[in-house]
Order: sequence, then C-alpha cells, then structure tokens
Amino acid sequence: MAVDGSLLGRAPYIVVEGPIAVGKTTLAGILAREFAAAEELDPAGQNPFLRSFYAEPPRWALATQLSFLTLRRAQQARIAALALDDESLARPVVSDYLLAKDEIFARLTLEEMEFALYRELAGALAQNDETQLRRPDLVIYLEASYEVLQARLRKRNRDYERHIAPKYLESLSEAYRTYFHSYEDAPLLVVNSSAIDFLENGDERVDLIREIRSARRGVQHYIPLGSR
Repeated sequence: MAVDGSLLGRAPYIVVEGPIAVGKTTLAGILAREFAAAEELDPAGQNPFLRSFYAEPPRWALATQLSFLTLRRAQQARIAALALDDESLARPVVSDYLLAKDEIFARLTLEEMEFALYRELAGALAQNDETQLRRPDLVIYLEASYEVLQARLRKRNRDYERHIAPKYLESLSEAYRTYFHSYEDAPLLVVNSSAIDFLENGDERVDLIREIRSARRGVQHYIPLGSR
C-alpha cells in the first residue's frame, strides 16, 4: 500500500521507539495494519535473562544485554532482506525498536568494564555482518512523563516488570530524551503520548496516522487534536 506523502515511498520502513510502557508495540501494530506492513517486534520475550535482570540488575545486566545484541542483530538482517532490489515486490515494514536502543540500555545498565566489553563485541558483530542494515524512512519517538510510564506499567501488570525500580525507569526515560534530542539518522516525528490515547480514541488515532503519512524530512512534533 503506497503512502501518500513524498517522504515515504511504496514500501517504507517505519520505526516506533520510546521507553518502557510508552506504547511502542501498540502503535506499531496499528501502523502495520494501516500500511499492510510486515511487523517486526523487539524480541524481548526471547531473552532468557530478562526476568532475572529485573530481579537482580547488577548480576544479570551483561548477560541480558549480550543476548539482546545477538537477537536484535539477527532480526535486523531479516528486516534488511525485506528491502528487495525490485521495489515493486518489496513490502512495508514496521518495527517497535531501533537497533540503537541496544546501546542506550547498555550505557544505563552496565558497569564501565562491562560496557567496554559490550562495545567491543558489538563492533565485531557489525564488522563481520555482511548485511547492510536498513535505515528507517521514518522514526516515531513516543515520549511520556515518568508518572504516565509508571501508570502504564501498573496497568499492563506484567509479572517480571513489577521489579523495575522507579529510579531505573526515570533514568531510562531521560536517556531516550537525550538520545533523540540530537538524532539525525532519519526523519523524526516526536509524539508526546502523555496527552493522547491512540488505542482508545479513534479521532486521535486517525489524526496521528494522517500526521505520519504527511511526514517530512528533519524533526517534527505531533500536536494532539485536543491541544490545538
């Protein structure tokens, strides 16, 4: 399904990013249906160390991060393979994470020596990977206040997420804001999801999709209907 705006072509690669519980996967699912796209979700559920990490972060941080690194790089190779030489056969792709998030989390959770080892292994994987990673046509960064993230974590009530420390969640949210403040690798649409409910509110969902379809190069900020 072709996209109406000039920025997104026939088979765009759209990425939704943001901190834990901000609504990435929900919006990615909405967009996958809207654009008849392949949906590539963060393989967090495949990481065997994640539950242990939330219970004992210092002990399990390195193992968790290295597992994420290998899982995500393998998935990125699949995403790149969907960008066929024959554009008429290519299919749109929507994902709920950027590969760059791996280092955002690594910087936050690893000790200095562990982070150095992580960077070394990540660099080796990148050097040996013959697949050219695909650059997104549009990145949608969902941001929300710390209080909203906490409320959404409580609402979805996942067993292993009950161990997430408030300080960790706040630090993660700030790390995302810092990263995207200077992001220039792809067109960026910043959406303050504290103020909208694109799952329950049909008007806000339609308006946000319209904004995505008309995205332009550079950085844009989505202003919800009710705030205009």
